[in-house]
Amino acid sequence: MTSPITDQTVAEEPLPTFDALPLSPPVRQAVDELGYVHPTPVQRAVFEFAARGRDLVVQARTGTGKTAAFGLPLVNSLVRAEEQRVQALILCPTRELALQVNRELTQLAKHLSVSVTAVYGGAPMGKQVRELEEGAQIVVGTPGRVLDHLGRGTLDPTHIRSFVLDESDEMLSMGFLPQITEILSYLPEQRQTLLFSATLPPAIQRMAETRLKNPEFVTLSGDHIGALEIDHYVYMVFGDKVADFLRIIEVENPESAVVFCNTKDETKRVASALSDEGFSAAWLNADLPQNDREKVMAQTREGKLRFLVATDVAARGIDISHLTHVINYDMPPSAEAYVHRTGRTGRAGRTGTAVSLIAPADVGHLYYLRLTYKVRPIEKSLPSNRELKTRQEADMVASFAEAFAKVRVTSEDRALARRLLTLDEAEDIVAGLLRSHLGLHPDAEADASAARRAKMPPAVAATPAATPATPTAARAPAPAAADGRNRGKSPSTTRSDTPTRAGASSAARSDAPNRPEPRRRRRREHSEGDGDLPRYSTSDMDAPATGTTTRSNEERPAPARQPNGDTTDTKKDWKTHRSDPSLAEVFLSVGSRDGASQDLILEILETDAGLSSSATDYVNVRQRHSFVGVQRKDLEKVIAALNGAVIAGKQAMAEEARPRN
Repeated sequence: MTSPITDQTVAEEPLPTFDALPLSPPVRQAVDELGYVHPTPVQRAVFEFAARGRDLVVQARTGTGKTAAFGLPLVNSLVRAEEQRVQALILCPTRELALQVNRELTQLAKHLSVSVTAVYGGAPMGKQVRELEEGAQIVVGTPGRVLDHLGRGTLDPTHIRSFVLDESDEMLSMGFLPQITEILSYLPEQRQTLLFSATLPPAIQRMAETRLKNPEFVTLSGDHIGALEIDHYVYMVFGDKVADFLRIIEVENPESAVVFCNTKDETKRVASALSDEGFSAAWLNADLPQNDREKVMAQTREGKLRFLVATDVAARGIDISHLTHVINYDMPPSAEAYVHRTGRTGRAGRTGTAVSLIAPADVGHLYYLRLTYKVRPIEKSLPSNRELKTRQEADMVASFAEAFAKVRVTSEDRALARRLLTLDEAEDIVAGLLRSHLGLHPDAEADASAARRAKMPPAVAATPAATPATPTAARAPAPAAADGRNRGKSPSTTRSDTPTRAGASSAARSDAPNRPEPRRRRRREHSEGDGDLPRYSTSDMDAPATGTTTRSNEERPAPARQPNGDTTDTKKDWKTHRSDPSLAEVFLSVGSRDGASQDLILEILETDAGLSSSATDYVNVRQRHSFVGVQRKDLEKVIAALNGAVIAGKQAMAEEARPRN
């Protein structure tokens, strides 16, 4: 093994432009169009070794441009545009990271004849198989779905020359080592392997020693270095943890934060508690469908969401560069997880704060964190009633300052005020005026606090001026999904833009005003039957393919309601249809009461069967089931597309309809 490259090695060089990298004109054009000026240290350190086909172990902190570090040499020279077959495989721990990497590589390769596709669990196989068959050259995927394609023979590994493990320490901590080992057994022996990691735990070292050939170690600032650059605080909690958490939030008053919980149920409970207090909050865990996940992330990037409450699994691979706080509602089980979490704040020279709630059982983890990474959080006492009162007073002062900033006053008014302030009784007089005002506005104090809680964080700048961190995350909201499949919502939600409080948070609705509803109204609505938190059928974790598609209704014009409760969205009826032998009818086991609609069914047929709406004779949605009239030549693929599709949380069964009288 050669000697490692360190931060100091890279820092001694002058800050170059992308002229320092031998990029082809099409790749350089894509880089310029993305607005990148200077390559990051990891991009500069990796490019030459990667372009020469060397095996690499790269340690660099989250958000330093690692995707472009392996993406640039891949699209520039390692992948040959003339070969219409898979030449590079990139493994990511979660679907979010896979989609993010897929988007960035697609942008870098936009002026080349290089095709990039994403394969991940929870999405239909059909489109992924078609893109692989059409000659995808770079595949970005999650371990489970990649193994599924390898097992089915839809992904040919024989020509893969470059294999990348992105966030490799995360994948090993998530238990993906057996799947990674099985994937490696499919790959050619003569290949390049690149390991990218924010930390270098012993498992990564062992993999480098056993799986890589004479690797080059590029050691830059890992997440543990970033953890030393932010402020760390801990609060000891013993009683009602949610109540203590809300007291801490009142005093800390973070501008924007990710709140980490160790269980899915806790994310929902904490997000609901924040929403009830008037904060804009949404939860993110394995129960949230992909489409809603993308909407929640877009809202966070656009400054429409102040608190994102997530599990480690859900947040992995997510880059939100503007966070001011990372809050550990639950202390993570390992020191590595702590530095990964806190690495999401204090980026690009910004200040950052990490706040952790420490229960008695967490003291050992805290001690180990101090020993391992030299992170020594400052212990704070839980906010006292006096501190909460001080916060309320500050809210009132801020509301007065905002209200009277718009009032025009004359020089005579100011002269009278100055004269008043010279009196010994000035404080009593001002207090009396305030009491008189507050007597006329009994909700003023609550409104002032509500206004502070409703304050939104700034949106992420659409185009960074200089060096990227994770470029795509800062440039545009993520699309709903790579293949556009998961369009719509669970029946547990009521708006098409984001989950409601029963799902994520009522304050997260993009059509709601910036200021949340007053607490009294929010609690009354909750008690009147918001119902249980939703249960979804898709998982955040990468899972083996099931061949099903998850969809649910978006807000659309309501179809006509018949007296029996059926909805009829019909271009022709079956009586006309059945007399034509070239036509056929499909029975579908879901109806209007399940959330089915004409638009949803047509959407499935368009994406999974390749049929336009004009190719469908009619769609008749009844209360308990539906009928679809199609060309008989299309019958088989229509049944294949609809059978097993999950519509609004219910799996549908489709078959050729029996003759009806």
